[in-house]
Amino acid sequence: MPIYEYQCAACGRIVERWQKFSEEPLTVCPHCGGNLSKIISSCAFHLKGSGWYVRDYGGSHSASGQAEKSEEGKEAKGAEESKKPEPSDSSPPKIK
Repeated sequence: MPIYEYQCAACGRIVERWQKFSEEPLTVCPHCGGNLSKIISSCAFHLKGSGWYVRDYGGSHSASGQAEKSEEGKEAKGAEESKKPEPSDSSPPKIK
C-alpha cells in the first residue's frame, strides 16, 4: 500500500496515511477539521548500483548485446595482460 500525504489548508499540518488505491482520499484534517488536499512528495526509494539497467539483467540477451559484451571482455583481458611485468633475464644473486 502506498503512503499518501495530505496538507491541511487551515492549520498547515501534513498528514500521512497508508491507503489502498481503491480507498477515497482524505478530505477532513484529523487535527482541526480543516480541508485536506493531497500533496506530491519525492519518493524515498532509490535504485542504486549495477543490475538496474536492461543490459545488466540476466536471461536472454540480443545477439548484438552479447557481441558487445564479448568485445568488452577481450579489451579488458588485453589491458590486464599488458600490465603484467615481463620476466627478467638475470636471476637475483645467491646469498651464502
